[in-house]
Amino acid sequence: MVGLREHSDSSMEDQNDDTLGNLSQITTGKPPRNLSVMRHCNSSAWLAEAELDIGIIGFKSPSDEKSEFLPVYRSGSWSEKGPKQYMEDEYICVDNLCQHLGLAASFPSHGAFYGVFDGHGGTDAASFTRKNILKFIVEDACFPSGIKKAVKTAFVKADHAFADAKFLDSSSGTTALAALMLGGTMLIANAGDSRAVLGKRGRAIELSKDHKPNCTSERLRIEKLGGVIYDGYLNGQLSVARALGDWHIKGSKNSNGPLSSEPELEELVLTEEDEFLILGCDGLWDVMSSQCAVTMVRKELMLHNDPEKCSRALVKEALQRNTCDNLTVVVVCFSQNPPPKIEIPKCHKRRSISAEGLDLLKGVLNTI
Repeated sequence: MVGLREHSDSSMEDQNDDTLGNLSQITTGKPPRNLSVMRHCNSSAWLAEAELDIGIIGFKSPSDEKSEFLPVYRSGSWSEKGPKQYMEDEYICVDNLCQHLGLAASFPSHGAFYGVFDGHGGTDAASFTRKNILKFIVEDACFPSGIKKAVKTAFVKADHAFADAKFLDSSSGTTALAALMLGGTMLIANAGDSRAVLGKRGRAIELSKDHKPNCTSERLRIEKLGGVIYDGYLNGQLSVARALGDWHIKGSKNSNGPLSSEPELEELVLTEEDEFLILGCDGLWDVMSSQCAVTMVRKELMLHNDPEKCSRALVKEALQRNTCDNLTVVVVCFSQNPPPKIEIPKCHKRRSISAEGLDLLKGVLNTI
């Protein structure tokens, strides 16, 4: 089993839709994701309180509010091969962006960068993306004044550069989930089914959407571009709707095919209530709800305040729940201090539905 992969802060080179999707996952032997939030929090006795939901899981809308909160970025990561034969995940952790890139002291704000890349069909696409995605972002003419455009462009540039890279297997592919922090603003960019979850005073806020082919919005986009979904797979071949690489499916760089490398973005201004961020590949979310992961990390931080131990605990828990995939988790804290104690209401239990689940439910009802 692969142990801890190197956490780098000094070198770029070392660095839901749940309901219908669950039906196809069951037929392929893969555990359904978030079919029941209750189902996923019973394997550890000390997680019994995890399902006393204290908030609704869902997207946090972009906010124009200005915050006086100035986060301090520190991270920890853990990655293991799990039950698969090969390890195809990659990740990057940069706690100090200026130092990492050698930027001038006049750079407008302190920053950080984190990413998780879940490879498939080999390691080339994930490895190439990890090594180059940050470079494409900061070298874009729109950086740092227009980070949304810079990040979107960088994903596509990285995808095209990989197609042109010699001695690399362009048929390999990877999901790409990145978090770019500049000052107190955080931008999440996602292409694929890895997931970013914010811990906000014990509540889980999903900041990315799982790009599964059966997701209603992705299915409509795919079919509009001439693609088909067979048994939950894009063109009967791929279990994600967005990815970098996979050029045997995309065809030429000039074609506008159903498999997209363009990320969806979510931007927010961090406040004192925002305690940490979890970036994880689908091997984690296949067996654990977002709320359960946030509850677990918060309890761990209150015990030892070590994000690396939190990442390791999530990976260990997912393995105990018999995940079928590689596992990679990055936990980013926004303060040097552990989370404060909070009162958790114990009068009743509430089940919540994610934004993707609600979107899918609406789509199903509209077809009746």
